[in-house]
Amino acid sequence: MGNSLESSGSSGDDVAQMKPSGWFKVGTVAAASALAGGLLAAWWYSKTLKKLRQAEEDSQNPHFGILDDDHED
Repeated sequence: MGNSLESSGSSGDDVAQMKPSGWFKVGTVAAASALAGGLLAAWWYSKTLKKLRQAEEDSQNPHFGILDDDHED
């Protein structure tokens, strides 16, 4: 006779339920990658804007661009 104290569901299924699924791992990596990419883009654009503002302040020609001349043809 079998022992009635042993459970029939105590096989290796508990180990499989404890592991995160593959989709959860992929989602976590994708979220981390998106966050890192966003931070890198923000850093890059702030650095670029700083360079553009500095170039504008150091401009040699204050009248650079389209002039407001009223030329009638």
